[in-house]
Amino acid sequence: MEADIAMSDLPEVEIYTDGACKGNPGAGGWGALLVSGMYRKEIFGGEAATTNNRMELMAVISALQSLKGRSRVLLHADSQYVLKGITEWLPNWKKRGWRTSTNAPVKNADLWQRLDALAGEHDVQWFWVKGHNGHPGNERADELANMGVAEYLGNAGF
Repeated sequence: MEADIAMSDLPEVEIYTDGACKGNPGAGGWGALLVSGMYRKEIFGGEAATTNNRMELMAVISALQSLKGRSRVLLHADSQYVLKGITEWLPNWKKRGWRTSTNAPVKNADLWQRLDALAGEHDVQWFWVKGHNGHPGNERADELANMGVAEYLGNAGF
């Protein structure tokens, strides 16, 4: 009972995340929109040579890292890779020593391990949202991810 009360006392944060890549691999960006009550925070970043899946993961990781304390998180992503990875595949990857069902190394294991640790610090509920379908939170996360690509490309002198 005490755990239920403690969970209900946590601040609630809605997070929308997205990743983008110009080429796959190529220059990439990630973006996240965080909303809690009247407060709104937007974050984004980019990398030189990366993949879309890595940027999708970085969006979620960066959003969770930006939280100031344990929170109840409603996380919305348009990436089936992220959502299935965290809710379905991750437990078996961990049991198999970060290997897939075919005994291949898990791709992006470094990021999955970071995400696993961060998700454990919060009460996270995971939601899929169809990308590029007019959902305001997802559309803004997409814009932020593209800003991450543009900022990186601008700073890299391209």
